[in-house]
Amino acid sequence: MGQGPDLIYLPEKLFDMDKFLTDIEKVYKEKGKCLVAVSEGIKYADGTLVVDAKPSATDGFGHAQLGGLATILVDAVKKKTGVKVRGIEFSLLQRCAAHVASLVDIEESYLAGKVAVEEAVRGVTDKMVGFECDRKSGYKCSPKLFDLTSVANYEKKIPGEWINAEGNGILRPFIDYAMPLIQGETKLPKENGLPRFAKLRKVLAK
Repeated sequence: MGQGPDLIYLPEKLFDMDKFLTDIEKVYKEKGKCLVAVSEGIKYADGTLVVDAKPSATDGFGHAQLGGLATILVDAVKKKTGVKVRGIEFSLLQRCAAHVASLVDIEESYLAGKVAVEEAVRGVTDKMVGFECDRKSGYKCSPKLFDLTSVANYEKKIPGEWINAEGNGILRPFIDYAMPLIQGETKLPKENGLPRFAKLRKVLAK
């Protein structure tokens, strides 16, 4: 697409280390550089996780909290190509980076929190705030309550037709889906060049 990573590997497609290294060599020979994005959930054809599924921790549902994939792949690329390789794990840094959030992010996050509080005050329980989106004429989302049983412990996968045949990139439908989510620039308040965060005070509910 000419934007973002040269190669993208998602858990929806089985991972092959030899093909991965070949893909990188091909791009590197063409461009002299190669930027790769990889999901920590990628698996080999036999179903085992590339990250060596012996996690040190699990989440509230018993799912493995994965980590360390970047180191494994960096070592493999270094041994194969001999070039300088750097691995970067975004993790919490990416998810907490409010200063790069889009206006859509901010507005929908605020709306979800507002609806959640309003419904909780009304006594509604066992629900999660989500959005019902209309993409037929632009992008429009409305908040909606979903039963926890329909979202908890459930994984929504990227459609196979959004991934290229080589399994190392995404196609236009994914771009069209994602682009509306990153629109709009925010003007968040700053202090001394740094984002200013709210200081909350604990209040006991009665």
